[in-house]
Amino acid sequence: MVKAKTWIEPHPGGIYVKPADLWIDPSRPVERAAVTHGHADHARSGHGAVFATPETLAIMALRYGVDVEASHNAAFPYGEGFERGGVRFSFHPAGHVLGSAQILMEYAGERIVVTGDYKRRADPTCAPFEVVPCDIFVTEATFGLPVFRHPPTADEIAKLIGAVRAEPDRSVLVGAYALGKAQRVIAELRGAGWDAPIYIHGALEKMCQLYAAHGVDLGELRLVSETDKAEMAGQIVLAPPSALNDRWSRRLPDPVTAMASGWMRVRQRARQRMVELPLVISDHADWDELTATIEKVNPKESWITHGSEDGLLRWCELTQRKARALHLVGRDLEEEA
Repeated sequence: MVKAKTWIEPHPGGIYVKPADLWIDPSRPVERAAVTHGHADHARSGHGAVFATPETLAIMALRYGVDVEASHNAAFPYGEGFERGGVRFSFHPAGHVLGSAQILMEYAGERIVVTGDYKRRADPTCAPFEVVPCDIFVTEATFGLPVFRHPPTADEIAKLIGAVRAEPDRSVLVGAYALGKAQRVIAELRGAGWDAPIYIHGALEKMCQLYAAHGVDLGELRLVSETDKAEMAGQIVLAPPSALNDRWSRRLPDPVTAMASGWMRVRQRARQRMVELPLVISDHADWDELTATIEKVNPKESWITHGSEDGLLRWCELTQRKARALHLVGRDLEEEA
């Protein structure tokens, strides 16, 4: 019999672990927070104490001013953790972005895993997802509908390189979220043999430097602001999605507008953003990966959150798997998908 309701309380703003008096990914400042990763819909400033992986704490320091040296904050490498109130917490790779973790909680003979966000595809910028056996599996459902089946990443990168070579007098401007997606696109390009300098918006510089400091080789990066317009013809440029149709893009030679996101599977979203080259590159599991992961973990119950909860919930019902939707709030930053 699942006993979690006696010690775990899902709230719209996060998950509260009662014996430990601690929240997981809370949307408001709390006394103690365990954080799965550094995206703004999971991490924030203002907590009394933060428990996370070293990489996530470094990201939170850069983005939100969290003091990684403060004694009340603590960093735990994958496979390690801490105990509080009789609950044993440990951090395990989620495969989403640098430092992203699933949080395993063990209490009174029960195991609960909160995945945060995760993906199952290989990613040269972060550790791969680890299957962690548990009684309750708290899974995201960003792409929890059968229509979302991501193509091979290598095919999308080949499409990007092909677009550059097809029009050497133009640049290709790729919209990519500043944490995770931008660095992954760069690393995937390097893996595909693109060894030319890659040009970036200034808003990406510090996060790319943080990735490099943690051993992720991104090759030569150059700032658009320090480059002549003509030099960027026939080159790849990365910027936050908000810059795609901004005045900033006038610095580039007749750019082809691209965007890297799982949402580019939906043509209407590409048209709304005036994207000429949609690249279906996602940092979240697609439908097949979500369902396969639940099958592999094989929990007694799945708790589904942030995304197409009803679609994944229905699949669980049809396959006779116990499940519930949590309806957490504030988990909708589509650019990082």
